[in-house]
Amino acid sequence: MRELERRSEAASHPFRGATSTRSLTASSAGQVGHAPLALIGKVGRHEEVVAACTGAQALGIHPGMAATHARALVSDLDFRPAEPEVDGALLDRLALLAVRRWSPIAAVSPPDGLWIDLSGCAHLHGGEERFCRRLLAFCRRAGFTARVAVADTAGAAHALARFGKEDLVRVEARATADALAPLPIAALRLAPTALAAARKFGFDRIADLLPVARGPLARRLGLPAITRLDQALGAIAEPITPRDDPEVPIAERRLLEPIGTAEAIEQVMADLLGDLAQVLQAKGLGARSLRLTGLRVDGSEQVVTVGTSRPTREVPHLLRLLKLRIERIDPGMGIEQFRLVAPHTEPLDAVDLGAVLAGETLVRDPSRLVDVIAGRIGVRSVFRLAPVESHVPERAVAHSDPNQMPGDWPSWQRPIRLFARPEPLSRVMALMPDQPPRRFEWRGRTYKVVAGDGPERVHGEWWRREAEVWAVRDYYRVEDDQGGRYWVFRRGDGFEDDTGDLSWWMHGVFG
Repeated sequence: MRELERRSEAASHPFRGATSTRSLTASSAGQVGHAPLALIGKVGRHEEVVAACTGAQALGIHPGMAATHARALVSDLDFRPAEPEVDGALLDRLALLAVRRWSPIAAVSPPDGLWIDLSGCAHLHGGEERFCRRLLAFCRRAGFTARVAVADTAGAAHALARFGKEDLVRVEARATADALAPLPIAALRLAPTALAAARKFGFDRIADLLPVARGPLARRLGLPAITRLDQALGAIAEPITPRDDPEVPIAERRLLEPIGTAEAIEQVMADLLGDLAQVLQAKGLGARSLRLTGLRVDGSEQVVTVGTSRPTREVPHLLRLLKLRIERIDPGMGIEQFRLVAPHTEPLDAVDLGAVLAGETLVRDPSRLVDVIAGRIGVRSVFRLAPVESHVPERAVAHSDPNQMPGDWPSWQRPIRLFARPEPLSRVMALMPDQPPRRFEWRGRTYKVVAGDGPERVHGEWWRREAEVWAVRDYYRVEDDQGGRYWVFRRGDGFEDDTGDLSWWMHGVFG
């Protein structure tokens, strides 16, 4: 045999020699010094490859291949049993992380994904595009290979994340059907019998199902397949059951009969607050926000939220805030389940009553009044004005926490009403360079000035921007013949052109 230039030894694997150690290391994402890995799981009565690393896939191993065939193809392949329970536990921990960091509604998407509802919270992360890229970066740091898809429905996002062409797919609103059309039928999460029937009738893509009437299609593929298609397109709702955070205080009540009156809802609110107060007291926490969810008999939810300016667990105060939201609850045919969650809590220690027992006069806490007013007109409408260290009048005032006392105000004379933006004056008569105006027109009316005081010179804040390096304002307090007192200013010092254009402006009213 050797004389005929042949060898009796077994030939090496044809693909193993072509795959260098360097390329395998780069493609297997960190499996340096290890043999290619594949996971074996029992499917029915036989074992199949359920997952394979990129190095094993380069050798011809792919999911769905029989385990005996894979062992015969690559003898030294590292086979390990699949542990779906461990994978499910990891996904559950990731879903809990998503609930705590990204969105209050997140759940496991079987068998190997997550659902995250970005409705109402995408702007907190810089928009959908930026959040998805940050999510991909997080997965890379954690050692995961991830694909992200954003769509109007959970079924469409599930399909695009697994069968899309790119790692990041973002579908515009009302474009779900066009995005799903080129995907295979398997993207709809159909049963094996439905997939076999689809191949039998020549349905390869989702686009083949869209023009077919629902009745004949249901007879061919089954009613569950039609349900999956409608869920992906948004014709049928597919609610996501969120992962509950065990650390978040929660109270729940299931009713014997559905209720729909305001009195009954108020009674349930009081019962839930009593239960939640005990949970908060045991943990030493106070609620800063509450979310009440009512499940109606038709499956839809009614959600109302309230917030507090300081942590509290006083049931009467929290009940008063929730009662302001009863009119926003639509019971429909009745509500059969309620859930009260405190997503935002803060430590709350015991109250010091020493001063009260000693008879000392205490300053009342305005937080209760602030919470009630904010519940009626909005949180952003309740604030205090606090001084800011700035000579520019519109920058010298800022909105602050209504429960905190502002600092000391400067002794400068400022108008009672300061305009957010100065308003221009026209036809102004004034003796340059430092005399107050004698007459001006403002808002279509002519004002004749009988007295004036000034100027009070204010220079621009040069450290903010270059345009304020030479900017100058000369402010005057003037009084007209009708007794009105105004605060006006002129741009420029009257000598240098760089300091301003000598235009006059109204900035406030004294009385």
